[in-house]
Amino acid sequence: MFTVCPSCRHQRRPEETGDPGICPACRLVYAKWAKRQLGISAERPANGPQVVIYGDGLTEPIRWRDRLLQVDPRAGALHFWGHAAVYLIVFVWGWYFILLDFRSNAIGESFLHAVNLAFHEAGHVFFMPFGRFMTILGGTLGQLIMPAIVMLVFLLKNRDNFAASIGLWWFGQSLMDCAPYINDARALQLPLVGGGPGADRPGSQDWENILGTLGWLHHDHRIAWLADAAGSLIVMTALAWGGILLFRHHRQLHAP
Repeated sequence: MFTVCPSCRHQRRPEETGDPGICPACRLVYAKWAKRQLGISAERPANGPQVVIYGDGLTEPIRWRDRLLQVDPRAGALHFWGHAAVYLIVFVWGWYFILLDFRSNAIGESFLHAVNLAFHEAGHVFFMPFGRFMTILGGTLGQLIMPAIVMLVFLLKNRDNFAASIGLWWFGQSLMDCAPYINDARALQLPLVGGGPGADRPGSQDWENILGTLGWLHHDHRIAWLADAAGSLIVMTALAWGGILLFRHHRQLHAP
């Protein structure tokens, strides 16, 4: 069933001729593990495709829903309590951001705004070779691309679903962080990097330039509301994802 045990990481050697459904090192029954983790049968199909789960060859197709909700069988109690502590922080922090009125720019006073701002400014530089419009838009893209990269690296490379859920949470928070800036496209009252509001520095506010170029400047409040609403929904989705993973992890620790 498996070329490498999903629990102890033992790789079966050619001379180990015991039951192929049981790990010769830790005696894990693969069928029971697959049923508990994925809700699927571990019986070998006649001509079924192979998929990779934590680097192990499992002869059964896996649905993306199962893949996203999978918990590393090697993760013990220490991992669980560490994840639980992180989840509590992002849960409280996430609802704090969701309940803020984006028109007040209170989100701009948070620690994460400073983090997002660093990637925002880096985005301007990164997109500079693609012309003036992309250079301006690149600030917003920069602060959204970075958490997206974090999420995808944890999801596809590290296969750490819980960490990926935190990356998704950051993506949603960063999108919400954009809303006050978008909402200020006509008012030009928010302070800019370097000091002073946009009204004192004509042509310096990103979203005044972006929406003005597109002819959408009169839609600034609506677009800001959409950004805040979408970011809030993404944060809630990330919290639900992380919560389900914690529940499954807890159940795995106490499985017979």
